[in-house]
Order: sequence, then structure tokens, then C-alpha cells
Amino acid sequence: MLRVFAASTLAACLLAGSAYAQSGGYSWTGMGVNVPGSSKCATYKMTINVTVSGDSVKAKFLQEGRTERHFEATKDAKGNFQTVATVGGGNVIQVSGVINGPESKILLDGYCKFGGALLPK
Repeated sequence: MLRVFAASTLAACLLAGSAYAQSGGYSWTGMGVNVPGSSKCATYKMTINVTVSGDSVKAKFLQEGRTERHFEATKDAKGNFQTVATVGGGNVIQVSGVINGPESKILLDGYCKFGGALLPK
């Protein structure tokens, strides 16, 4: 009986730890990188704030001097996610990334490229 209780307790702790590891907040702040046809991206500063709850990935991003935007995505079992975000005038940018502890990263790819390693909040 004691073994069953110990095994159940250990399983509950592992599941709780797994759920905890999938939740949290991350951020990235940095300058843009030029894409073909653009030359000013290196002067554009962007801040991306990501919130993760289970498989749900939600983010708000703000380029200095612009309106705050957002996106929502669902990550797969490996932590990868991919979606599009509407930015202005109906234009969209490609969003991709991975939420996987210290390997977490993000990329917003459109009129410029913004992204890199996500830091825990």
C-alpha cells in the first residue's frame, strides 16, 4: 500500500511539474533586421511579450512609435508554434517560434525580421 501511495504521489508531482513548465511569460526586445527591399529595419526597436498557458501561446508586440499588435497560436508537443499576425492595412507577418525552456525563441518575419532568444519574465 505504501508503494502505491508513493508512486501516486511521485506521478502527481511529475504531472504538476510538467504543467508548471508549460506556463509562464517570456520577452524579447531588440532591433530589426533588413529583408530584401527594406533598409531601415536596423533602426526599428521591437518588444515582444509572450504568455504561455498549457499549449496556448499569446503575445503582444510593440514597435516603438507604432500601435501594439498581438497574435495567438497553439504549440505542438515539441513546443513549436506558427501563425500570422495582422499589422496594418491588412498586412500580415509570419510568426514562428519554440517554447522549450532555455531554447525558447521567436521570429516575426515580414516587412523586417524581429526576434531571437526569449527570456523568462
